Amino acid sequence: MFLGALLDAGLSRRALDEDLAGLGVPHRLVVSRVRRGPLAARYVRVVVPGARAHGGHPHDPRAHGRSWREIRRVLRAARLRARVRERAEQIFAALAEAEGRVHGIAPERVHFHEVGAVDAIVDIVGAAAALDRLGIARVTAAPPALGHGRVTSEHGGLPLPAPATLELLRGVPVVPAGVAWETVTPTGAAILRSVVDEFRPLPALTIEAIGHGAGDDRKGPLPNVLRAVLGREETLSRDRVVVLESNLDDFVPEHFEHVMERLFAAGALDVTLSHVQMKKSRPGFLLRVLGRPAQRIALARTLLAETTTLGVRVSEQDRLVLGRKETSVDTPFGRIRVKLAFGEAGRVDASAEVEDARRAARRAGVPLRDVVRAAEEIARSRS
Repeated sequence: MFLGALLDAGLSRRALDEDLAGLGVPHRLVVSRVRRGPLAARYVRVVVPGARAHGGHPHDPRAHGRSWREIRRVLRAARLRARVRERAEQIFAALAEAEGRVHGIAPERVHFHEVGAVDAIVDIVGAAAALDRLGIARVTAAPPALGHGRVTSEHGGLPLPAPATLELLRGVPVVPAGVAWETVTPTGAAILRSVVDEFRPLPALTIEAIGHGAGDDRKGPLPNVLRAVLGREETLSRDRVVVLESNLDDFVPEHFEHVMERLFAAGALDVTLSHVQMKKSRPGFLLRVLGRPAQRIALARTLLAETTTLGVRVSEQDRLVLGRKETSVDTPFGRIRVKLAFGEAGRVDASAEVEDARRAARRAGVPLRDVVRAAEEIARSRS
């Protein structure tokens, strides 16, 4: 449904196929135009050679399952852009942790009977690739509406919402859907958990595209459709962030890079380390982490596991932000990702992705500043 909605909103099918080909996993994507109630929508199926085709429903025992370890090997061996691989790994890691908590085992031992099949690998990598291709800088979503009833899985009958779905939606606002079927699958919950910046009504923006992704045809008060709205935010918008802080007086500075990497993997938006003077005149550090409210538990657990702190201070704050988006531009030195920020009076600030620019500069044998300047000028001229 996620892929169908973004394809309907303008994602290039050819670009998506190119990204998914890098997986090296045999499959075929079948996209059709269907009606769900009064709405026309895109319906995406993943066809696996030697297996019956189906519509991507995660609780389907027909597809071969894979362990989290196997899936991670597939992702790391795949020909994917770094941002796509990182986001796909983050989504699957969230699934593994949730399934592990449900079954009382370590995430590494989790075997994805449903969500680890080829169709789910394609769904998740496709979702990560689609967001990257469209240059989506920020994602908001309405609180997920949860159905009730039962679903059949390889573990037997399960109540709805599925246990793993509930685990993944800890800290996320939800509402009842009023239907006796599964409205949010574990795969869908993991995507929401990993890509949504804020759960809220539709923010103020200029609408540029709308897409509808179809699920299976089901009876209910609303069509079984996921709607995607793409647009440009107003110059200044508001959101909520969570701030986590810890004072450290026995922290090894050489470990900070590792801690920062782990925090960003857990969903941090920003991480800073400041020198402070602590009690008894001991020198120390103030470690501050900025994240989405839904990520507070994951970020706190990372801080407690990766540092010597015994506690974490947590506060939630309003944030005013400029409209932003990420795009990619073709330069004489190669393709470079660029972040754009839209200010007052039509001002556009561009910032080239440094890692992309460094690789291009090394290949071309030119100064880094030449690559950065070229990418930023092209991005500004096209905004």
